Amino acid sequence: MERSQYILAFTGASGAPYGLKLLSELLKRDSCVDTAITPAALLILKEEVDLTINSAEDILNYLNKSYKGNHKGKFTLHAHDDLTSPLASGSSLNKKMIIAPCSMGSLARIATGVSSNLIERAADCVIKEAGELVLVPRETPLSPIHLENMLKLSRIDVQIVPAMPAFYNAPKSIEDMVDFVVGKVLDALRIENDLYKRWSGES
Repeated sequence: MERSQYILAFTGASGAPYGLKLLSELLKRDSCVDTAITPAALLILKEEVDLTINSAEDILNYLNKSYKGNHKGKFTLHAHDDLTSPLASGSSLNKKMIIAPCSMGSLARIATGVSSNLIERAADCVIKEAGELVLVPRETPLSPIHLENMLKLSRIDVQIVPAMPAFYNAPKSIEDMVDFVVGKVLDALRIENDLYKRWSGES
């Protein structure tokens, strides 16, 4: 069976654990995951989870240490500014992309078709090739500009999954709250998961 292929990008918004957990879940499912990380996201990864990244191995070592399970998928780290990467071409086989977390700057540039780095160019390619793009913005409060940009993308079938943890599932830890958001992202991609307790209508 051919492996599923995804692009997962980290940009400069708070919420590094969302992207890392999502990467872990995709690799556990034996997927091929191409990743790019902006310089601002590298700083946030260091600040929020004490992860310094100099190579793909740094990320894989972190996943193996932090998350149980076999990360058997294929993982490739691309330079955020490498516009010669296959991800920068519409002929790439990667038609499913997630940006988690997604900064409002990245979201705005994607909404206006501006490609200042590989992540934004890859998102542009996914949109123009009628692929699946899921953005996980983390910002509050939201300005009219933020809302207009999200609405513009939503109208062309980009899925907006804000990092908004729920409380009906009685989370006991930060990990539970991260799992809820990541579960919702996997739902958006139609990937079966049991990362959070689903509402049954019973109190």
